[in-house]
Amino acid sequence: MQALLKYYQVNGNYVWDQFLTHFLISIYGVLFAAIITIPIGFYIARHSTLAGWFIALANIIQTIPSLALLSILMVFIGLGSNTVIVTVFLYSILPILKNTYTAVKNVDKDLLDVAKGLGMTNNQIRVKVEIPLSLSVIMAGVRNAIVIAIAITAVGTFIGAGGLGDIISRGINVTDGSAIIWAGALPTALMAVICDLVLGKIERNLAKRYS
Repeated sequence: MQALLKYYQVNGNYVWDQFLTHFLISIYGVLFAAIITIPIGFYIARHSTLAGWFIALANIIQTIPSLALLSILMVFIGLGSNTVIVTVFLYSILPILKNTYTAVKNVDKDLLDVAKGLGMTNNQIRVKVEIPLSLSVIMAGVRNAIVIAIAITAVGTFIGAGGLGDIISRGINVTDGSAIIWAGALPTALMAVICDLVLGKIERNLAKRYS
């Protein structure tokens, strides 16, 4: 414990910089995935014949080991954080897509019929009925994606992306580096827990608001 505290005292600014780098890489990847995948989820909910193909493709991506996927993408994109962001993006597709598809498919059909009876257009139904009722389930998918992203970003150290994985890797490569490993592992775990708690709170609030 003393060695860990001493490491933080000496290298506090470095740890904080790597923490921010790690967090931003994770957030960017999930954010880009949400922007692209949520509309696709709404689309395949209306075209069920396509749903199986899209979800199967997302499942295939999910089965590729993260280090292997990083290596493949590195050939085309190169070293650095951009490759990790794309990797996080790809791994975030499945949880967000499945939750969006499930949420939209489970919207009460009676409510949709009422909305149509009131003369709402398809876009109005989507904005005023489907999106509000689906938000909490979609947020659960984003919540799962961000936790996965934080873990994957730690592996990004092997292609020079930075982040807390750099600290963990440094601890592995030195003699008696257990304190350094903990110095990187603890903030990584803390980040995942805080993100999960915050998004879980948002998810519950959305569920209460639109239930």
